[in-house]
Amino acid sequence: MNEIQQEILALKKTRNAVILAHNYQTADIQEIADHVGDSLGLAYKARDAQADIILFCGVHFMAETAKIVNPSRTVLIPDMDAGCSLADSCPAEELGAFLREHADKNYYVVAYINCSAEVKALSDVICTSGNAMNIVSKVPADRNILFVPDANLGEWVQQKSGRSMQLWEGSCYVHMEFTHESILRMRDLHPGTPVVAHPECTRAVRMLADEVCSTEKMIGYCREHPSDQFIIVTESGMLHRLRREVPGKTFLAGPTDTCSCSDCRYMKLNTLEKVRDALLSNTPELVLSEEVRAKALTPIQRMLEWSL
Repeated sequence: MNEIQQEILALKKTRNAVILAHNYQTADIQEIADHVGDSLGLAYKARDAQADIILFCGVHFMAETAKIVNPSRTVLIPDMDAGCSLADSCPAEELGAFLREHADKNYYVVAYINCSAEVKALSDVICTSGNAMNIVSKVPADRNILFVPDANLGEWVQQKSGRSMQLWEGSCYVHMEFTHESILRMRDLHPGTPVVAHPECTRAVRMLADEVCSTEKMIGYCREHPSDQFIIVTESGMLHRLRREVPGKTFLAGPTDTCSCSDCRYMKLNTLEKVRDALLSNTPELVLSEEVRAKALTPIQRMLEWSL
């Protein structure tokens, strides 16, 4: 453990802080976190946090979710510019205008958690990649579903569930970088190696996968599968957690057409130095209007209840 990591651990105690880190954070940040996980798991951890400070090492919408479910805590994020291309693909103003224009459809809005607090406030229920199938199955059969913002995840859920949905045309730029051709080349280099892909990937990539699942479910799949090697088609930070929690097996990064792995430029804005500085200065702090927070809480609570 390096000097900055030790300094962070000491500051965490004196500030009475809990550090939550997403699976896509760098290895050195994951190693000093109290909890590492996917969006669903970290939402539960944020809701139940008793510390004075929640330091969320992820992207902006994740810190927003922490504030929504636990408003009495101070929520910090190492870099306020750590955004999300997927969240940006569904501006709240555009979603609101769409719902007004198509009011006759009486849409039940299922929003992937990768969206802004304002979009959550316009939604009926939130989902994650890990529980999307379960959430959609609980929507009343007589309601038209609008699934936002990820069209690839929505298409996968639609295909698996048989439930027809209107899909918002949003996407994650990281998962769009994986292509049918790049995964085929990787399979040729490592014949017989199972391919595990995130459902935010395109259908062409998902068709080549032996398993399509959330980052959290990747751990169980790889642990239980007899293979000792896997090709992981998601953001590169996930490889560290897999190597730590499933020792003795080899994890290869799914390549794109331009590089051997795929990093999210937003996730990687967070650094150890910024984590330390956030605890030293108590900034940047995530602040939400109470009106937006209260409206966004209802669909998140519905997700958490439906996920039990």
